[in-house]
Amino acid sequence: MDLALLRTFVTVHRAGSFTRAAALLGLSQPAVTSQIRTLERQLGRPLFLRQARGVTPTTIGDELAYKAAPHLDALVEIAETGLDQDSSMRTLHLAGPPEFTAERALPALTALTGQDGHSYTLRASFGTAEEALEGLSAGHHELAISTAQPRGVLLTATPLCDEEHVLVAGERWAARIAPDRLRREGALPLDNLPVVEVHESLPFVSRYWAAVFDARPAASGAVIVPDLRAVLACTAAGAGLAVLPRYLCTEALDRGDIVALLDPAVPPLRTYFLAVRTGTLAMPHIARAHEWLLRAAADWA
Repeated sequence: MDLALLRTFVTVHRAGSFTRAAALLGLSQPAVTSQIRTLERQLGRPLFLRQARGVTPTTIGDELAYKAAPHLDALVEIAETGLDQDSSMRTLHLAGPPEFTAERALPALTALTGQDGHSYTLRASFGTAEEALEGLSAGHHELAISTAQPRGVLLTATPLCDEEHVLVAGERWAARIAPDRLRREGALPLDNLPVVEVHESLPFVSRYWAAVFDARPAASGAVIVPDLRAVLACTAAGAGLAVLPRYLCTEALDRGDIVALLDPAVPPLRTYFLAVRTGTLAMPHIARAHEWLLRAAADWA
Protein backbone atom coordinates (compact mmCIF):
# COMPACT_ATOMS: atom_id res chain seq x y z
CA MET A 1 0.00 0.00 0.00
CA ASP A 2 1.37 3.42 -1.00
CA LEU A 3 2.41 5.46 2.06
CA ALA A 4 1.56 8.69 0.22
CA LEU A 5 -2.02 7.49 -0.13
CA LEU A 6 -2.16 6.63 3.58
CA ARG A 7 -0.79 10.03 4.52
CA THR A 8 -3.47 11.72 2.44
CA PHE A 9 -6.12 9.47 3.95
CA VAL A 10 -5.08 10.24 7.54
CA THR A 11 -5.00 13.98 6.79
CA VAL A 12 -8.53 13.85 5.33
CA HIS A 13 -9.71 11.78 8.31
CA ARG A 14 -8.39 14.39 10.74
CA ALA A 15 -9.45 17.42 8.71
CA GLY A 16 -12.94 16.14 7.92
CA SER A 17 -12.72 17.78 4.54
CA PHE A 18 -10.95 17.21 1.22
CA THR A 19 -10.52 20.96 0.82
CA ARG A 20 -8.86 21.47 4.21
CA ALA A 21 -6.71 18.36 3.78
CA ALA A 22 -5.54 19.64 0.39
CA ALA A 23 -4.43 22.91 2.01
CA LEU A 24 -2.51 21.05 4.73
CA LEU A 25 -0.82 18.76 2.22
CA GLY A 26 -0.08 21.44 -0.35
CA LEU A 27 -2.08 19.57 -2.98
CA SER A 28 -5.07 20.44 -5.13
CA GLN A 29 -8.48 19.17 -4.04
CA PRO A 30 -8.84 17.02 -7.19
CA ALA A 31 -5.48 15.38 -6.36
CA VAL A 32 -6.64 14.55 -2.84
CA THR A 33 -9.95 13.21 -4.16
CA SER A 34 -8.12 11.07 -6.71
CA GLN A 35 -5.78 9.61 -4.07
CA ILE A 36 -8.66 8.71 -1.76
CA ARG A 37 -10.53 7.04 -4.62
CA THR A 38 -7.39 5.08 -5.52
CA LEU A 39 -7.03 3.87 -1.94
CA GLU A 40 -10.72 2.93 -1.79
CA ARG A 41 -10.35 0.90 -4.99
CA GLN A 42 -7.32 -0.90 -3.55
CA LEU A 43 -9.21 -1.76 -0.36
CA GLY A 44 -12.49 -2.46 -2.13
CA ARG A 45 -14.37 -0.50 0.55
CA PRO A 46 -15.50 3.13 0.91
CA LEU A 47 -13.52 5.11 3.49
CA PHE A 48 -15.62 8.28 3.63
CA LEU A 49 -19.22 9.32 3.18
CA ARG A 50 -19.48 12.55 1.20
CA GLN A 51 -21.73 15.19 2.76
CA ALA A 52 -22.75 18.75 1.96
CA ARG A 53 -19.97 20.02 4.19
CA GLY A 54 -16.94 17.80 4.34
CA VAL A 55 -16.80 14.05 4.77
CA THR A 56 -17.54 11.51 7.51
CA PRO A 57 -15.40 8.38 7.86
CA THR A 58 -17.03 5.00 7.50
CA THR A 59 -16.41 2.27 10.08
CA ILE A 60 -13.62 0.91 7.86
CA GLY A 61 -12.21 4.43 7.56
CA ASP A 62 -12.11 4.87 11.33
CA GLU A 63 -10.46 1.46 11.77
CA LEU A 64 -7.80 2.21 9.16
CA ALA A 65 -7.04 5.60 10.72
CA TYR A 66 -6.73 4.02 14.16
CA LYS A 67 -4.21 1.49 12.87
CA ALA A 68 -2.24 3.66 10.44
CA ALA A 69 -2.05 7.13 12.05
CA PRO A 70 0.44 6.36 14.87
CA HIS A 71 2.88 4.74 12.45
CA LEU A 72 2.61 7.59 9.95
CA ASP A 73 3.15 10.11 12.75
CA ALA A 74 6.32 8.24 13.74
CA LEU A 75 7.58 8.36 10.15
CA VAL A 76 6.81 12.07 9.95
CA GLU A 77 8.81 12.58 13.15
CA ILE A 78 11.83 10.88 11.59
CA ALA A 79 11.47 12.89 8.39
CA GLU A 80 10.99 16.19 10.22
CA THR A 81 13.78 15.82 12.79
CA GLY A 82 16.37 13.98 10.75
CA LEU A 83 19.22 12.05 12.32
CA ASP A 84 21.96 14.65 12.88
CA GLN A 85 22.72 16.75 15.93
CA ASP A 86 21.34 19.92 14.37
CA SER A 87 17.81 18.48 14.26
CA SER A 88 17.03 20.23 17.55
CA MET A 89 17.40 23.63 15.90
CA ARG A 90 13.75 24.11 15.01
CA THR A 91 11.38 26.98 14.43
CA LEU A 92 8.23 26.92 16.53
CA HIS A 93 5.22 28.84 15.24
CA LEU A 94 2.82 29.94 18.00
CA ALA A 95 -0.48 31.79 17.72
CA GLY A 96 -2.66 33.28 20.44
CA PRO A 97 -4.29 36.38 21.90
CA PRO A 98 -1.80 39.28 22.04
CA GLU A 99 -1.93 40.04 25.76
CA PHE A 100 -1.80 36.48 27.12
CA THR A 101 0.76 35.36 24.57
CA ALA A 102 3.01 38.35 25.27
CA GLU A 103 2.67 38.33 29.05
CA ARG A 104 2.56 34.59 29.73
CA ALA A 105 3.40 32.23 26.88
CA LEU A 106 6.33 33.89 25.16
CA PRO A 107 8.33 34.59 28.35
CA ALA A 108 7.88 30.93 29.29
CA LEU A 109 8.94 29.62 25.89
CA THR A 110 11.87 32.00 25.60
CA ALA A 111 13.62 29.81 28.18
CA LEU A 112 13.80 27.11 25.50
CA THR A 113 15.88 29.23 23.12
CA GLY A 114 19.11 27.98 24.64
CA GLN A 115 18.06 25.25 27.06
CA ASP A 116 20.60 22.41 27.12
CA GLY A 117 21.79 23.32 23.65
CA HIS A 118 18.33 22.65 22.16
CA SER A 119 17.70 26.05 20.63
CA TYR A 120 14.34 27.12 19.28
CA THR A 121 13.51 29.93 16.95
CA LEU A 122 10.16 31.38 17.99
CA ARG A 123 7.67 32.95 15.63
CA ALA A 124 4.48 34.37 17.17
CA SER A 125 1.25 35.55 15.59
CA PHE A 126 -1.50 37.42 17.44
CA GLY A 127 -5.18 37.11 16.71
CA THR A 128 -8.60 36.05 17.90
CA ALA A 129 -9.39 32.51 19.02
CA GLU A 130 -11.00 31.82 15.66
CA GLU A 131 -8.01 33.15 13.73
CA ALA A 132 -5.53 31.15 15.83
CA LEU A 133 -7.41 27.88 15.35
CA GLU A 134 -7.96 28.47 11.65
CA GLY A 135 -4.25 29.16 11.19
CA LEU A 136 -3.37 26.02 13.14
CA SER A 137 -5.77 23.94 11.04
CA ALA A 138 -4.26 25.34 7.85
CA GLY A 139 -0.73 24.46 8.97
CA HIS A 140 0.46 28.04 9.51
CA HIS A 141 1.12 27.44 13.23
CA GLU A 142 2.20 24.47 15.32
CA LEU A 143 0.72 25.56 18.65
CA ALA A 144 -2.28 27.77 19.29
CA ILE A 145 -3.56 29.28 22.52
CA SER A 146 -7.29 29.81 22.38
CA THR A 147 -10.23 30.62 24.64
CA ALA A 148 -12.39 28.43 22.39
CA GLN A 149 -12.11 24.65 22.54
CA PRO A 150 -11.79 23.28 18.99
CA ARG A 151 -14.16 20.59 17.77
CA GLY A 152 -13.54 17.68 15.47
CA VAL A 153 -10.55 15.38 15.17
CA LEU A 154 -8.16 17.64 13.25
CA LEU A 155 -7.13 19.56 16.37
CA THR A 156 -6.44 18.34 19.89
CA ALA A 157 -6.73 20.76 22.82
CA THR A 158 -5.58 20.58 26.44
CA PRO A 159 -6.83 23.00 29.14
CA LEU A 160 -3.94 25.33 29.90
CA CYS A 161 -5.14 27.60 32.70
CA ASP A 162 -8.09 29.62 33.99
CA GLU A 163 -8.13 33.40 33.90
CA GLU A 164 -9.98 35.32 36.64
CA HIS A 165 -11.74 38.53 35.63
CA VAL A 166 -11.85 41.60 37.87
CA LEU A 167 -14.14 44.65 37.71
CA VAL A 168 -11.89 47.70 38.12
CA ALA A 169 -11.87 51.48 37.86
CA GLY A 170 -9.49 54.36 38.37
CA GLU A 171 -9.51 56.29 41.64
CA ARG A 172 -11.94 58.97 40.39
CA TRP A 173 -14.66 56.53 39.35
CA ALA A 174 -14.04 54.25 42.32
CA ALA A 175 -14.69 57.16 44.69
CA ARG A 176 -18.02 57.87 42.99
CA ILE A 177 -19.12 54.23 43.03
CA ALA A 178 -18.10 53.59 46.67
CA PRO A 179 -16.82 50.02 46.27
CA ASP A 180 -16.99 49.32 50.05
CA ARG A 181 -20.75 49.88 49.99
CA LEU A 182 -21.03 47.92 46.78
CA ARG A 183 -19.28 44.94 48.38
CA ARG A 184 -21.47 45.10 51.49
CA GLU A 185 -24.83 45.53 49.80
CA GLY A 186 -24.24 43.74 46.52
CA ALA A 187 -26.03 46.61 44.82
CA LEU A 188 -25.67 47.42 41.14
CA PRO A 189 -25.22 51.21 40.83
CA LEU A 190 -22.91 50.73 37.86
CA ASP A 191 -25.22 51.08 34.89
CA ASN A 192 -24.89 53.99 32.47
CA LEU A 193 -21.27 54.51 33.48
CA PRO A 194 -18.50 54.78 30.86
CA VAL A 195 -16.71 51.55 30.00
CA VAL A 196 -13.30 50.81 28.50
CA GLU A 197 -13.44 47.70 26.32
CA VAL A 198 -11.84 45.79 23.47
CA HIS A 199 -14.93 45.82 21.23
CA GLU A 200 -18.20 47.68 20.80
CA SER A 201 -20.12 44.56 21.92
CA LEU A 202 -18.50 44.89 25.38
CA PRO A 203 -17.52 41.19 25.59
CA PHE A 204 -15.66 41.33 28.93
CA VAL A 205 -18.19 43.54 30.71
CA SER A 206 -21.16 41.57 29.36
CA ARG A 207 -19.65 38.27 30.45
CA TYR A 208 -18.93 39.67 33.92
CA TRP A 209 -22.45 41.12 34.32
CA ALA A 210 -24.03 37.83 33.26
CA ALA A 211 -21.91 35.78 35.68
CA VAL A 212 -22.06 38.09 38.73
CA PHE A 213 -25.32 40.01 38.39
CA ASP A 214 -27.30 37.70 36.07
CA ALA A 215 -28.09 40.77 34.00
CA ARG A 216 -27.01 42.69 30.95
CA PRO A 217 -25.09 45.94 31.48
CA ALA A 218 -26.67 49.23 30.47
CA ALA A 219 -23.21 50.70 30.03
CA SER A 220 -21.75 52.51 27.04
CA GLY A 221 -18.29 52.28 25.57
CA ALA A 222 -16.25 55.37 26.33
CA VAL A 223 -13.04 53.94 24.90
CA ILE A 224 -12.84 50.95 22.55
CA VAL A 225 -9.33 49.66 21.92
CA PRO A 226 -8.45 46.10 20.79
CA ASP A 227 -5.74 45.42 23.37
CA LEU A 228 -6.29 44.74 27.06
CA ARG A 229 -3.04 46.46 27.97
CA ALA A 230 -4.39 49.66 26.47
CA VAL A 231 -7.69 49.07 28.30
CA LEU A 232 -5.71 48.94 31.55
CA ALA A 233 -3.84 52.16 30.77
CA CYS A 234 -7.03 54.03 29.87
CA THR A 235 -8.82 52.76 32.98
CA ALA A 236 -5.96 53.88 35.22
CA ALA A 237 -6.11 57.28 33.51
CA GLY A 238 -9.77 57.64 34.53
CA ALA A 239 -11.62 56.80 31.30
CA GLY A 240 -14.18 54.55 33.04
CA LEU A 241 -14.80 51.03 34.28
CA ALA A 242 -13.25 47.88 32.84
CA VAL A 243 -13.17 44.14 33.33
CA LEU A 244 -9.62 42.81 33.15
CA PRO A 245 -7.79 39.51 33.69
CA ARG A 246 -6.28 39.51 37.16
CA TYR A 247 -2.84 38.48 35.91
CA LEU A 248 -2.75 41.60 33.74
CA CYS A 249 -3.81 44.10 36.39
CA THR A 250 -2.33 42.71 39.63
CA GLU A 251 0.59 45.14 39.67
CA ALA A 252 -1.66 48.11 38.92
CA LEU A 253 -3.97 47.05 41.77
CA ASP A 254 -1.01 46.73 44.15
CA ARG A 255 0.22 50.22 43.20
CA GLY A 256 -3.23 51.71 43.64
CA ASP A 257 -3.45 52.82 40.01
CA ILE A 258 -6.83 51.08 39.82
CA VAL A 259 -9.29 49.73 42.38
CA ALA A 260 -11.15 46.43 42.37
CA LEU A 261 -14.85 47.29 42.75
CA LEU A 262 -16.09 43.82 43.69
CA ASP A 263 -14.79 40.58 45.15
CA PRO A 264 -17.48 38.02 44.27
CA ALA A 265 -17.45 34.67 46.04
CA VAL A 266 -17.21 32.94 42.65
CA PRO A 267 -15.26 35.20 40.30
CA PRO A 268 -15.88 34.89 36.56
CA LEU A 269 -13.32 32.68 34.88
CA ARG A 270 -12.25 32.05 31.30
CA THR A 271 -10.32 28.94 30.27
CA TYR A 272 -7.39 28.95 27.87
CA PHE A 273 -6.70 25.86 25.76
CA LEU A 274 -3.42 24.78 24.20
CA ALA A 275 -4.18 23.29 20.79
CA VAL A 276 -2.14 21.30 18.27
CA ARG A 277 -2.93 19.43 15.09
CA THR A 278 -3.63 15.82 15.97
CA GLY A 279 -0.51 13.70 15.65
CA THR A 280 2.02 16.55 15.69
CA LEU A 281 3.00 15.96 19.32
CA ALA A 282 5.09 13.14 17.86
CA MET A 283 7.48 15.88 16.74
CA PRO A 284 9.95 16.58 19.58
CA HIS A 285 10.14 20.36 19.21
CA ILE A 286 6.33 20.69 19.39
CA ALA A 287 6.01 18.17 22.23
CA ARG A 288 8.71 19.92 24.23
CA ALA A 289 7.13 23.36 23.88
CA HIS A 290 3.70 21.90 24.66
CA GLU A 291 4.98 20.29 27.86
CA TRP A 292 6.92 23.43 28.80
CA LEU A 293 3.82 25.61 28.58
CA LEU A 294 1.72 23.18 30.61
CA ARG A 295 4.37 23.17 33.35
CA ALA A 296 4.61 26.96 33.34
CA ALA A 297 0.82 27.26 33.56
CA ALA A 298 0.86 25.40 36.89
CA ASP A 299 2.59 28.45 38.38
CA TRP A 300 0.30 30.99 36.72
CA ALA A 301 -2.60 29.91 38.92
